[in-house]
Amino acid sequence: MSTNSNRPESERPAALHDLRVTKYGFLLLDDFSLIALAAAVDPLRIANTVVGRRVYDYQLIATGGDFVQSSDGICVRPNATMADSGSFDAVFVVGPNPIPRRGIGAVLDWLRLLARHGTALGGLDTGSFFLARAGLLNGYRCTIHWEDQDVLMEQFPMLTVSNHLYEVDRDRYTCSGGVAPLDLMVHLLGMPPGSRSLAARVLELLIAERRSHEQRQRTSLRQYMGAEHAKLDEALQVMESNVEETLTVAEIASYLRVSQRQLERWFHERLGKTPAQAYLEIRLLRARQLLYRTSQPLEEICARTGFTSMTHFATRYKAQFQIPPSVDRRRYQNAL
Repeated sequence: MSTNSNRPESERPAALHDLRVTKYGFLLLDDFSLIALAAAVDPLRIANTVVGRRVYDYQLIATGGDFVQSSDGICVRPNATMADSGSFDAVFVVGPNPIPRRGIGAVLDWLRLLARHGTALGGLDTGSFFLARAGLLNGYRCTIHWEDQDVLMEQFPMLTVSNHLYEVDRDRYTCSGGVAPLDLMVHLLGMPPGSRSLAARVLELLIAERRSHEQRQRTSLRQYMGAEHAKLDEALQVMESNVEETLTVAEIASYLRVSQRQLERWFHERLGKTPAQAYLEIRLLRARQLLYRTSQPLEEICARTGFTSMTHFATRYKAQFQIPPSVDRRRYQNAL
């Protein structure tokens, strides 16, 4: 016997064919993330295949010109420009890397115009930064790629910024980079006028697993260490969470309820270094991230990464990266 009669009307297969068309726009900025765009668009393409018609219409939008170059050098031809793009249910800014500081006034004005017309707005990867600059995330929960969280919070301290994979807050849809746009789009596919069954089918065809919006982004620091050991990973997580006010190795071992000697053995066997050395690397990687991504003075970065002396900080930084911190910042900025 068929079980369709026991399912809500909106979840029955026949109901998928009655879905109204939803129109999405993706604004591509120079040096946009190609993987973020693909992760967002492909679930829509597959949803259309499942339904059997184009219920999710999407356009690629440029600020102007025939092509937009992604951060990996691949050029994409948009369907329209901001001036002739028409109307949308939602528009997503596919953010670039690095974030430009100038020449974005026209983009901000266009986003404000869309907001006045009631268009839902989203940001993929660093796209949230542009919504924030336009004043369109005030009073909303939002997120951004972990590398740029400090930039967002430094420039817009009143924003509510989470470390989640994505955030859906009323008519604002933001997510981190990489493949997290897939998670955001699957979530939106499961919302009206879509359905949970459609979202599940899209995941199945993508050979992907559902990830909750509450799932946090993994920071690069722990991945950099490459731990594949539950307690060791937990120790590294404790270190990441206590960069400004550092802990002793004994305190970390006590928190994990293991002996200091056992903790040191794990670090030696798995990482080939002591806990103190790993902790120092985590703090220095965090310092470099702040150095590159924010305008904070060196003295503040020094304090925020647990160093009490600028001399000690500069010495350790140079030993780790073979370049003084002030020179490293100038080199990075000149390369943008």
